[in-house]
Amino acid sequence: MTLTPETTAVIEAGRQQIRVETEALADVLDQIDERFVRVASLLQSMTGKVVMTGSGTSGFIARRSAHLFSVSGTPAFFLNPGDGLHGSMGAVEGDDVMIALSKGGSSSELNDLVARVKDVGTRVVALTANAASPLGELADITVEIRNYPAADPGNLLAMGSTLAHSAWLDALAVVLMRARAVSWERVHFTHPGGAVGQLAQLPDQLDGLVIPEAQAVAEPAESR
Repeated sequence: MTLTPETTAVIEAGRQQIRVETEALADVLDQIDERFVRVASLLQSMTGKVVMTGSGTSGFIARRSAHLFSVSGTPAFFLNPGDGLHGSMGAVEGDDVMIALSKGGSSSELNDLVARVKDVGTRVVALTANAASPLGELADITVEIRNYPAADPGNLLAMGSTLAHSAWLDALAVVLMRARAVSWERVHFTHPGGAVGQLAQLPDQLDGLVIPEAQAVAEPAESR
């Protein structure tokens, strides 16, 4: 089959977007640091649930992560910031940990929600591209994931950046699963639907992992 120049251009445009998004994901590797360990320690020691929140595209990533945390052994739920400000924040308690996602960190409804849940003692982790933003200043732990403009068309459409945040959260879910020795039998029990529920043979248990207590984890040098 002979490709026309137009067809070739479309294929290359699609490949280029995937290429830059892959680069944005690879950039996250060097950003798994002491803050990652501090957040893992906080979530392992909490007695409540993880409350994932975010607006727009970040909200969809937050909802996805809430599901993956729950199915891998860390109870979590998603709270829409707008719904939270209309009463649903009543579900958030002092022993919970909120993880708030926002690339720019300036979403007014998200920041209002964060400020209010902190008043009831909820600890907040911010995942953002701007640690100096209002959200970054509000949070107990702020994790700054570097902006990778080429992966977000026009530096406006949050494509690569939300994939990067999603990958960071996926890594956190797996680390907690290993630290808690969550078995595949438990995962299978809580996921009886679909192809997963029909599996007759489960994978080998993941290797265990010890997460240091928060006070034993130093702040990254650049944050001090």
